[in-house]
Amino acid sequence: MVRTVFVWFCIVVTGAVISILCILCYPLNPGGRINHRLAGLWGKIAIWANRVKVRVEGIKHVPGQGPFVFMSNHQGSYDIFALLGYLPFQFKWLAKKEIFSIPILGWAMKATGYIFIDREGTRETVKAMNEAAERIHEGMSVVIFPEGSRSPDGSIQPFKKGGFTLAIKSKVPIVPITITGSGEIIPKGRMRVYPGTISIRIGRPVETKESTLKDREALMGQVHDIIVNDFMLMSQEGKEERVDRQDQNSRTCLEGARDYSSTTSPDWRHTSGQLRNRQR
Repeated sequence: MVRTVFVWFCIVVTGAVISILCILCYPLNPGGRINHRLAGLWGKIAIWANRVKVRVEGIKHVPGQGPFVFMSNHQGSYDIFALLGYLPFQFKWLAKKEIFSIPILGWAMKATGYIFIDREGTRETVKAMNEAAERIHEGMSVVIFPEGSRSPDGSIQPFKKGGFTLAIKSKVPIVPITITGSGEIIPKGRMRVYPGTISIRIGRPVETKESTLKDREALMGQVHDIIVNDFMLMSQEGKEERVDRQDQNSRTCLEGARDYSSTTSPDWRHTSGQLRNRQR
């Protein structure tokens, strides 16, 4: 319980302070580079406060600095902190419109240049998507959770079309990202937090230069398959690591018990000889 209170205190207080700094920095840095670094600091503080370990692999698969459309599965709230703190690219979030109405946080997101998506599919949504596609084409990378929300049971959910429409219109590569381990840190529907390990695997870019909206379904299937396959592989690797760790701990405990027994057990032969001598 103490851990949970401490972690949420760090997340809320530092989040509020960093949001205010992002708003104040906007006139000095319209491109959002300073704000992105501040957001990354917030992510690392949240990771540190809960003693979460983050492992990132596959960075070598991504040439240069973009622009890219990063698409990641969404296991839990700590996905956001892990990507903010440990994805080594300058990027913007593509987020639900409702989040931008949250005081301070929403204002900071607007000041940082994050892009909203209106799920109702209004004319405003189409306009925002076209503007986002133009900004991406000009050099801005974005991160999207194509599932739309956190997975309720840990499995990969069907992908929504919006992010793929954006990638096709902007003609930039899609970079699949697979995350495991974050769902157990803050289980969905709960407030209590747990330590753990988050693994992030960055896949090879999927080109969209020759794609049109007619290819969208095939593109969705291709990226979905990549993330699902990596997720299954990473989950199996995680299970094997936990079994190895448990075996190692068991061996360590047994060795410690034997060492303790050998140093504390009396030499019964010597003791019994002493007793016989005394009786004589």
